[in-house]
Amino acid sequence: MQKNHLLVLLAVTLLGVADAARAEISVDQLVEQARIVEGDVAVRDLPRWNGARKILLRDIGLDLDGRFDEFDDVEIVTARSVSEAMQYVSDVDAIIGFCDAELIDAAEKLVWVQIYSAGAESCLSVERVGNGDVLMSNMQKMSSPVIAEHAIAMMLSLARQIPQFVHVMGDEDRQRQDEIVAGMTPIAGKRLLVVGLGGIGTEAARLGAALGMRVSGTRNSSRDGPEFVEYVGLSHELHDLAAQSDVIVNALPLTPDTKDLLDGEFFAAVKPGAIFINVGRGQTVVTAELIAALESGRISGAGLDVTEPEPLPADNPLWQRDDVIITPHVAGRGGELERHAVLLIENLKRYVSGDRLLNVVDPKKGY
Repeated sequence: MQKNHLLVLLAVTLLGVADAARAEISVDQLVEQARIVEGDVAVRDLPRWNGARKILLRDIGLDLDGRFDEFDDVEIVTARSVSEAMQYVSDVDAIIGFCDAELIDAAEKLVWVQIYSAGAESCLSVERVGNGDVLMSNMQKMSSPVIAEHAIAMMLSLARQIPQFVHVMGDEDRQRQDEIVAGMTPIAGKRLLVVGLGGIGTEAARLGAALGMRVSGTRNSSRDGPEFVEYVGLSHELHDLAAQSDVIVNALPLTPDTKDLLDGEFFAAVKPGAIFINVGRGQTVVTAELIAALESGRISGAGLDVTEPEPLPADNPLWQRDDVIITPHVAGRGGELERHAVLLIENLKRYVSGDRLLNVVDPKKGY
């Protein structure tokens, strides 16, 4: 297990991942770079909105010094835990960073919840959010660059057989070393399939194209895609595209439609020897079928930042394989939080003004 973690740390370092130092970015730059869109409804048109009065903020260490100065007319209270937040929540109209059912039920005047994560499924399980009574926005696309880098780090490690070499360090068995060398493959010129061309998927596609890969992708409802993606297929084309691809990066969100989508039928359709990377959601993949695909050689290697179940039990066979890299759902860590802070302050400005928010989650879609 420790070797797998070491592998990815090494690979990420070799890719030159940026450090977490604050790098200034304007909201206009962020919207353009991340392709962020506004919600359909202005906050002023929501039933309970009557101007911003009191906002509860979860303190997670974002660099917000001086950024609240323009909100003098709004009371902003901070808390580090749900228990601490409960003492403030009765009269708040917005909650930032918490999505606890008991907390939200206690906030009778609540209009808006802003979560710090991109994944929305947990918050959508809270009744008032899931039924649309409370508007929710998320941090979709804010960690996309660093998650994409993590995916590419895993891909390169597997293509160059680094996990296998780590397992034979100090071993003088030349035959085994030669076998590993024979399995090494270049990435340039290979076809990359990105399953889910959202924020993370688009960044992974961009990096893959920069490495000389031919990139295709899938989207749920349109064929629109950036110029570095050669072909954008719809959901029903997934198996056909998988059959043509040397590397598959799963960047799907978890929705009723994507749960267990990558199952035995999917793995039977993939090109023999393909590399599989998952930086989306663990529950989109049927773990037993992934293991079977690895055992049969259908999948030559897998990089998993998310698993089902999560955390993965110590006795799961995936831990014993030297063609698998596992990291504990940390692909979004180690990136710049400045993007999160910029989006948060922009949404706060829009909320105070009663305008449309950015990154609004559609409860029906699940993202």
